[in-house]
Amino acid sequence: MNAPVHHRMDLPLAVDLDGTLVSTDMLWETVFLLLKKNPLYLFLLPVWLYSGKARLKWEIAKRVTVDASHLPYRKDFLAFLRREHAAGRQIVLATASAEPIARAVADELKLFSAVYSTSAGNNLSAKRKASALCAAYGEKGFDFAGNDRADIPVFDVARSAIIVAPDVAADRYQKRHGTQRFDSHKASLKTYVKMLRVHQWLKNLLVFAPAVLAHTIAYSETIIASSIAFLAFSFSASAIYILNDIIDLPLDRRHPTKRNRPFASGALSIPFGLTMSACLLLAAASLCLLLPAAFAAVIGIYLIATTAYSLSVKRMLLIDVLCLAGLYSLRLLGGKAATELPLSFWLVAFALFFFLSLALVKRYVELQVATVDERDRIAGRGYRPEDIQVVGQAGVSSAFAAALVLSLYIQSRETAELYTQPWLIWPIVPIVLYIIVRVWILAHRREMHDDPVVFIATDWRSQAFIVLGACLLLVASFI
Repeated sequence: MNAPVHHRMDLPLAVDLDGTLVSTDMLWETVFLLLKKNPLYLFLLPVWLYSGKARLKWEIAKRVTVDASHLPYRKDFLAFLRREHAAGRQIVLATASAEPIARAVADELKLFSAVYSTSAGNNLSAKRKASALCAAYGEKGFDFAGNDRADIPVFDVARSAIIVAPDVAADRYQKRHGTQRFDSHKASLKTYVKMLRVHQWLKNLLVFAPAVLAHTIAYSETIIASSIAFLAFSFSASAIYILNDIIDLPLDRRHPTKRNRPFASGALSIPFGLTMSACLLLAAASLCLLLPAAFAAVIGIYLIATTAYSLSVKRMLLIDVLCLAGLYSLRLLGGKAATELPLSFWLVAFALFFFLSLALVKRYVELQVATVDERDRIAGRGYRPEDIQVVGQAGVSSAFAAALVLSLYIQSRETAELYTQPWLIWPIVPIVLYIIVRVWILAHRREMHDDPVVFIATDWRSQAFIVLGACLLLVASFI
């Protein structure tokens, strides 16, 4: 925050909501709340917008409920408002958001003596907001806190301005007039990496599995095709992760760690996220043109499945974890389609059981930290805390089923054709059991990361055993 400019306490302070009091845009937030409630509202949005932005905001606000207690308030600025309020200053909320949303915020903060907001026929933005405040307090009869170009007409009729996290136009205004200013924290490279969830790209290394197991990974054309497939899956996954984070904003803000995600915390805006998601999908589509048509079909199925998972499947009991296991198998199919190699039934069966077990670990950890009553579902899921024992039993059973499939594969005809000494890869069975059963033991001890795949990829013990298994495969291939 810049050095404060001292204001007289005799005049009220009017405060904007979107981008000023909260580091988000409530119109975008409520649009996605509405679409999450029913995606078919997408066809009504243009109809409402055609009648005016005020009608659009009002129709949306009538149909959704905003949890004002978990919005990303700007802490420094909110602390300033609380000090002003405690000193006896009159503070009012003046926002272009619809009245139900403005009232929810006002009821939560209990700072505002009056609320000016958008009604069904009047979008209280820019000059309309300036007129409303002038009618109530007179020109130069109030101070105003805002953040963007739309607030400049209000700055011009206010006695003084407070600029909060300004856009380019508001920043120029502040520099010309030397007004009080509250800066926001700039997004760092780490913020953008978190947005893309680059650590989740590790899962897409599965596209290399068909080439590795078919002993063709050393061929340059196979490496290139698999690498393109890896990037296509990674870009597609990041695009869907962004959409998922935007859709899940209210749920993420109630979660102890997910509330720090870039969109939930307000570090990045929803329009920026949508733009990035579209660019990533375009990049993935371009990469698909470099590979066989079958790979594009797999990516298409992957996008449909992940979107369905984000919108509804993840709230379905057991269907959600089966879907997650299936998405891992799609990566194997993508690797096969990209390289035009045969895909082993054994590999698909092993992957289904192995990743089903890891998906169940995710739910097990979520159930451990659930704060709801025993008979209530945890937020955004189809599970109740009382399900934790069954989820754990199913997950451990899936782990042993994966090991059983691997044992049968080692004794199969296909293995004898690929390896001159198949007995050398038998130690991979206990290696797999060690890795996954250890994950379950740590989960039971409450020492597990909420994403077991990321844990395995970053845990040195798991890494050591994975390297050992890879060495066994290599030795068995050449002896």
